[in-house]
Amino acid sequence: MESIEPLMASFREKSKQASLLWLEGLREACCLHRVVIYCLRSREVTIRTGQCFLLNGFIFLGSIFTLKSGIIPMLEWILPDQCPEIISQESCSFRGILRFYSLLRLGLVQLFYVFWFYPLYILSFILSTLWYNDIAKYGFFTITKYAHSGADSNSEKESPTLQNRSHADQPMDIQGIMIGIGEQVYSVLLLSFFFLLVYITGFIPYMGKAINFLLLSWMYAYYCFEYKWNLSGLSLDKRLDFFESNWAFFAGFGCPCIIAIFFFSPLVSYGVMAILYPLFVLTAMGSEADKIIALPRRKWKGFGLGRLPIFFVADYLSMRVLSLFSQKSHQKQQDKAL
Repeated sequence: MESIEPLMASFREKSKQASLLWLEGLREACCLHRVVIYCLRSREVTIRTGQCFLLNGFIFLGSIFTLKSGIIPMLEWILPDQCPEIISQESCSFRGILRFYSLLRLGLVQLFYVFWFYPLYILSFILSTLWYNDIAKYGFFTITKYAHSGADSNSEKESPTLQNRSHADQPMDIQGIMIGIGEQVYSVLLLSFFFLLVYITGFIPYMGKAINFLLLSWMYAYYCFEYKWNLSGLSLDKRLDFFESNWAFFAGFGCPCIIAIFFFSPLVSYGVMAILYPLFVLTAMGSEADKIIALPRRKWKGFGLGRLPIFFVADYLSMRVLSLFSQKSHQKQQDKAL
C-alpha cells in the first residue's frame, strides 16, 4: 500500500496538470475576438474569410438545407410511396406504381448529389484550401506588422507583402531548399497516415468514438498551428516535439472545433468545419502557446507531463514508405550504372 500511494499522488498531480493545460487550450481556442481584430486591420483577411462564409455557409450548407427542407418534401408530395389515407393499405392497388415512385424519387435525389453536391464539394475543398493559406498568411503579416509598429514608425508605411518579400528574397543554398522539400513531403505523409488512423479508430466498438474525438482534436489543432509554424520557419522536428510535449493543451484547443461537427452528417460536418476552420486558424495565429504553457510549468517547478508519442504510428508508416522509395531509387541507380 505504501508503494501505491506515491503513484496515486503522482497520478493526481499529472491529472491536475493535464486538466489545467486542457482548459488553457480550450480558452485559447475560444478567443475568437482576435478574428474581429485581424479583419478590422487587414482587408485581405476580411475578404478571404467572407469568401469562406459565402461559399461554404450560404451556398454549400444552404444547398443542403434546400434539399432537406424543400426539394425532398416536394418530391415526396409529387411522387408518394404510400397509398392515400382514405384507402387502406390492404386494398391499395397502386403498390407497383408507388414502388416505382419511390425508386424514381431516390434516383432524382442521387442525381442532385452527383451533379451538384459532389462537384460543389470538390470546388469548395480546392478554393477553401487556397483561401486558408491566404487567411493565415495575411493574418501573420498583420500580427507582425502591428507587433513592430511601436518599435519602428517607418514599418507602418511598409506593406506586409513587402516586408515578407524582403525576407523571402534572401538567398538560400541548395541544401536548405532540399531539406525544406523533404520536410514538406514527410509532413504530407505523416498527416495523411494520421488522418487514416483517425478514420480507422471510428470503427472501434465502445471506446472508438471517444478515441476518434481525441485524435480529431489533436489533428485539427495541429492543422491550425501548422500555418503559424510554417510562416515562422520552425523546423518540423521542433513542431512535433513541442506538440507532443504539450498534448493536453492542443487537445483542449482542438476540442471546440470538433464539438461543432462531431454529431452532424459528413457533408454537413464538412460545411460547418469549412466555416469554423479559418476562425481557429486566426485564433492560433495570435496565440502565444509557448508562453501560456510555460506559465503553469513554473508553478510545477519544471516538471511537465512528459512527451506523448501521438504521431508514433504515422511516423513509422511514413518512414517505411520513404525507405521503400529510397531503396527503389538506389536500385535504379545501380541498374543504370550496370
